[in-house]
Amino acid sequence: MTAEIVVVPHTHWDREWYEPFQRFRLRLVALLDEVLDTMEREPDYHFTLDGQLACVDDYLEVRPENRDRIAALVESGRLAVGPWQILLDEFLCSGENIVRNLELGMNRADKLGGAMPVGYLPDMFGHTAQMPQILRRAGLLHACVYRGVPSSVVTDVFAWVAPDGTALRTQYLPAGGYGNGAHLFEDPAHLPERAAEFTERMRRWHGPEGALLAMYGTDHSAPVRGLPGMVADIGARMDTLSGYIGAYSGSVDGLPQVSGELRSHARANILPGVISVRAHVKQAMGRAERMVERYAEPLATLWGGDWPGRFLDMAWWRLVDASGHDSVTGCGVDDTAQQVAARIAEAEQLGQAIRDMVTARLSAAVPSDGVLVVNPTPAPRRGVVLVDVAGLDPLVDPTGARVPAQTLEYAPTLLLDAEMDPATALTFIHGTELYGQHITGWSVDDGTLTFTVARESATAFNVAQLRGALDGVTRVRIVAEARRTVAALVETPPLGHTSIRPASADTLRDTGPAPDGSVAASGGSPAESGGAGSASGASAAMGAPVAGVRAEERALDNGLLRVEVAADGTLALTGADGTTFTGAGRIVDGGDVGDTYNYAPPAEDRIVSDPVSAELTLVCSGPLVAAFDVRRTYRWPAAGQGIEGTPEIPAAARTEATEEIVVDTRVELRAGEPYVRLHVSFDNRCSDHRVRLHVPLPARAAASHAEGQFAVVTRGLSSEGGCGEEPLPTFPASGWVAAGGVAALLEHVTEYELVDDGAELALTLLRSVGYLSRNLHAMRPEPAGPQLPTPAAQSRGLRSVSLALMPYGGSWAAVPAAAETFRHDLLAVPGTGDPSLALPPAASGLSVTGDGVVMTSLRVRDGRHELRVVAYSETPTNAVISGTFAQARHADLRGRPGDPIPVSSGTVHLPLRPWEIATIQLGN
Repeated sequence: MTAEIVVVPHTHWDREWYEPFQRFRLRLVALLDEVLDTMEREPDYHFTLDGQLACVDDYLEVRPENRDRIAALVESGRLAVGPWQILLDEFLCSGENIVRNLELGMNRADKLGGAMPVGYLPDMFGHTAQMPQILRRAGLLHACVYRGVPSSVVTDVFAWVAPDGTALRTQYLPAGGYGNGAHLFEDPAHLPERAAEFTERMRRWHGPEGALLAMYGTDHSAPVRGLPGMVADIGARMDTLSGYIGAYSGSVDGLPQVSGELRSHARANILPGVISVRAHVKQAMGRAERMVERYAEPLATLWGGDWPGRFLDMAWWRLVDASGHDSVTGCGVDDTAQQVAARIAEAEQLGQAIRDMVTARLSAAVPSDGVLVVNPTPAPRRGVVLVDVAGLDPLVDPTGARVPAQTLEYAPTLLLDAEMDPATALTFIHGTELYGQHITGWSVDDGTLTFTVARESATAFNVAQLRGALDGVTRVRIVAEARRTVAALVETPPLGHTSIRPASADTLRDTGPAPDGSVAASGGSPAESGGAGSASGASAAMGAPVAGVRAEERALDNGLLRVEVAADGTLALTGADGTTFTGAGRIVDGGDVGDTYNYAPPAEDRIVSDPVSAELTLVCSGPLVAAFDVRRTYRWPAAGQGIEGTPEIPAAARTEATEEIVVDTRVELRAGEPYVRLHVSFDNRCSDHRVRLHVPLPARAAASHAEGQFAVVTRGLSSEGGCGEEPLPTFPASGWVAAGGVAALLEHVTEYELVDDGAELALTLLRSVGYLSRNLHAMRPEPAGPQLPTPAAQSRGLRSVSLALMPYGGSWAAVPAAAETFRHDLLAVPGTGDPSLALPPAASGLSVTGDGVVMTSLRVRDGRHELRVVAYSETPTNAVISGTFAQARHADLRGRPGDPIPVSSGTVHLPLRPWEIATIQLGN
């Protein structure tokens, strides 16, 4: 009998996993019904509801009448809820998604009586480096973790230090994690012996003094009746997790320190294969987060009318819901993955709707023959944008200066030419609409009725007049105005917009010649031929000319980067500083007989890296965009065999049967970009395999640098093991990864590995597996879940990945800015205003600059503009923020205002510590 034990009854609730959400919710409702009844019947009962408000929301949607019962228990301190909205996977969502998750959970918990003041992270598959800073800036002084803790931790509490130096008192859950006390009361007849054994086991971690934490619960567990009596029988006490941890101050004095991310396998499985399974879900998450974070919210903040707060709330709810550690990870059954994908799609659609609403407002001021161009990045930008325009005239900007342009494609003009009863043709007309365009005129000549159509038309159409002219007509033609897809080099202000339009040559403003071989920043000849060369004309006010890109027989060159295509379809890249590497883009296919949690090669693997054939086709040759299509054909083994590990076939292997797989790669180089864009696509007709893209490095690397959530993380060539799970050095990268002089710019979280002792970078394009978890797994000693088939996790069908490769010399400092432009293309929107209008002048939004300064969020909050920036810098730096605001102040992650910041002529110079996350409120 001992008073040293504090029992914390709880449940760990996986919202969706080996069953889809609604099936789990049915069980959740029954569990919480029992929890409420038990707590009201037994006044000493305490319960911790897994640190996520989603449990409460999901319950109250079914039992809304029980809200006051829950609130009363929360207010009494007996029921602990929050602070998260959902228990997320920290590596598979953006840093901003993490912040909004915490914001939602704490705000909603406040309405019930207050959130548990502990950053409870019980089952995440490792932890991001900046989590201590995020929690502290939300007002939390404690964290609680289980997976990912390194072997250097030998106590139950340590100081977790973020890259900016923020140290947070962190409770570790050793010897069983969140279920370390789950078996304490299984046998009431032997309570004293079990309590003594628990005390001895936990004292090894805790030390000789202080209360011991017994987490009494496990996955989807319900409370045990009579528990308060059994707790009393062993002389222990019952409390919530916040009650236990709250007995300690937030001081970290004297505690052992652990810095950065927690991704060690030493104490528990971290299941790293979730990073690469169901890759299309990760792609969708990346698209949706970018759409909401970097297009919808900032544009609505600066250029929208009424704030679309409710629509943005709905988008964020779906993104946060999808971030669950059994959701976006893809380690659930196929039904679960399908529901997650639907939520992500809805979030992206909501973001698109808001973006389009704002740009429609702006495009109304642009004549209908023009194009609005929007810059989603917070720095002035000169970049290539793809636009669709009518006619063949050169393009001009609002000043009348020529815009360098290159025609990429002409749209068909003859849409229909067929013998037809004209009465049938009239049924195709809806108002003035015909074949998706609008009628601009019609004529009848020699038995042929000819319609002319265009995207926009102010011409009145009288169908009755047409009917009277149809005698003798036997043929119908529909002719569209000439239109073309054009690559244009456009200068745009930060988070602002400009516009371009075709104009006749005699109206162009002469801006003077540019040097040979260059493309002017603004102005110059239209360069419409699509051939190699330059667009002349320069405007000193708009910046220096940009070197044009040209295509040679097997090479692309823009002065910043040269790309040569080898006979096998791989690439040789040479940067402006001479950094060179060859063999980039090699596709390697190998077996994977693992599961959604862990990769596992078959005992007898067959690696395929050489194509059967490789073909090269020129797509366009400059001067703004030049591209090749590389088509490589492979023979990949069709599937795995012996995966079940039966006595008859004890060793897994790959089949002798193969599938012919064609891998298409668009290799594209644009003027002014120091990276080559790659779009890789193939029809996956194979099972049980992993496909990676390999990039040999210019210099052997001892470490990689990868963008994560509000940080750049440096990792070595190995991963710490210890618990039994094979410590494979595969890691997640959010926006980019750099090593040995090469950076890969990414559109979504991607698994990577430095292989061959740091000689090559391998990026996982696809991992195909057929089981949620496997009982027998070569890389993991125990099941990670039930052994259920997941045929959709084989990810068969058309798959595509976009990325870019960039050589760099010295440090990775130039990579974040390149990744910013790669991930956030300029936005082109057709004008809808009166064609007689002049182009409106370019307009600037908000400028955010500074060495290593990255904007992560801009929104309206409590009537003010709220901006969040991060210092991607190992030394102090300054953010320079310029706009039309007159007041500025610091804020925490919950939007609570802090100290004012001096403003001079609409500009703030904000000092930032290395890796500091800063939230600033701007107003007038």
